[in-house]
Amino acid sequence: MYKPHEFAKKLGVTVKTLQRWDTSGKLPAKRTVSNYRYYTDDDLRIAKGLQPLEAKKKVIIYCRVSSNNQKPELLNQVKAMEAFCSSKGLAIDETIKEIGGGLNFKRKKFLVLVSSILKGEVKTLVVAHKDRLCRFAFEFVEELATSYGCEIIVANQESLSPQQELVEDLMAIIHCFSCRLYGLRSYSTDLKNKLKETIDNPRHDKILLKNKETQC
Repeated sequence: MYKPHEFAKKLGVTVKTLQRWDTSGKLPAKRTVSNYRYYTDDDLRIAKGLQPLEAKKKVIIYCRVSSNNQKPELLNQVKAMEAFCSSKGLAIDETIKEIGGGLNFKRKKFLVLVSSILKGEVKTLVVAHKDRLCRFAFEFVEELATSYGCEIIVANQESLSPQQELVEDLMAIIHCFSCRLYGLRSYSTDLKNKLKETIDNPRHDKILLKNKETQC
């Protein structure tokens, strides 16, 4: 990171020249949160007519459990993945821990991860099992990642029998729909209670009478 006067000295120009380049868009300055201008080595290469250095791609481990009750399991999963990466000589740049269902493709951290992959920022993604990333469509996500230069490594490659895999998938679907049905039952109960309160309201009879008189 270079301050404007340091950067100007390296290029052999004045700070006012840098300001003109910044205003015209020829060489925009980067800015801190406090709006102070600064420059980087990539800016220096661009100013000298060279290509910027390729940004280092990340090695990320993604760990997930379905509920808050499984937090201890989440920590164990992280430790296991760190040990796995160490044994493979992979230097971890980022560890993502998330709590959410594998059928939910709107998990916030999962979406941020996918966005990083699509930007070409991720070199290697390590997960404990395929279903830690997503319960279904793992092959699709893997193919998408590969097309953007990201390799997905599944630490535990033990494959289930077709019967076991089918049972696990069915159990996940049943659990998902059970939660939704429970939510619908709760909604139905609330609706009935509100309807009862409305009917029991002393103003209810007056409203009905007024409506009848209007119709007449």
